[in-house]
Amino acid sequence: MSSQTLPGSLTISVVDWAQSSPTLCQIRTRVFIEEQHVPEALEWDGLDKTALHLLAQIQTPETIDNEQTGSIARQTEAVGTARIVINNKIAHIGRMAVLPDWRGKGIGFKILQKAILECRQRSVKKIILNAQTYVLNFYQKAGFKVSSEAFLDAGIMHKEMTLLL
Repeated sequence: MSSQTLPGSLTISVVDWAQSSPTLCQIRTRVFIEEQHVPEALEWDGLDKTALHLLAQIQTPETIDNEQTGSIARQTEAVGTARIVINNKIAHIGRMAVLPDWRGKGIGFKILQKAILECRQRSVKKIILNAQTYVLNFYQKAGFKVSSEAFLDAGIMHKEMTLLL
């Protein structure tokens, strides 16, 4: 995780799938389907409508929008997302993605922290996720432990990781 500062303020919110799906889909399409070549049929698995979704957005610093009136404008850019599926006090965090231009700035870790907080607030006892093997350390820093051997998912090596709450 880099210590670079963000150019604006970061917010991570729980959002409604019906209202925010275009934005969430755009991020996931860019990262998983285009960049990582995950087949669309695997990405859109039918769980989104009932899942909890997080959306990370950067609000840019204030800029003068209109020189004559001096009005101030802020723009908001969606930069990352994650999905939480909860079943019987067990949560599965997945579909965690940060757009390429925003990686290395700590956004992914903040999304993960928010996901863990949302699980705690819902009395989840255990969180499971399938981590791509090259980012195992990222999840270990948040307290997750490897709980499986390596396996292929969508052609990418993963290991299951678990966090007990």
